[in-house]
Amino acid sequence: MAAGDSTTATIGKSVQIRGEVKGSEDLLVDGLVEGTITLTESRLTIGANARVQANVSARDVVIQGTLNGNINATGRVELRSGSHVTGDIRSSRLAIEENAVFSGKVDLVQSSGSAEKPGTLASQQTATQAEKPGALFGAAK
Repeated sequence: MAAGDSTTATIGKSVQIRGEVKGSEDLLVDGLVEGTITLTESRLTIGANARVQANVSARDVVIQGTLNGNINATGRVELRSGSHVTGDIRSSRLAIEENAVFSGKVDLVQSSGSAEKPGTLASQQTATQAEKPGALFGAAK
């Protein structure tokens, strides 16, 4: 890794955290977290071994394991193959790979200035396209 590159903090497979996790660097969770995770300007990755029961807030969220809780992302949310998510997602972009399991509501918001009302075109597209494996959702028109 070159000097100046950002680093990623890691919560290992055997680590269990109950409470609030806050940070300003990228985080990889591969253990158990219960509570809340807040990484306002950073990327959260929930690894394949992770079991997370928390509401999460981050710039970008990538899920490979299990998450029970709501996701609020200012950037992109990716549900990778084999992931299990139960909770609502609020983001400007959403990607769901084939074999990802998701149960909840999706609220796609435009990241540029004007907010979109629920039930408008982006929200309606989500309901239609959610059945297509590997579909990419976004606010782009």
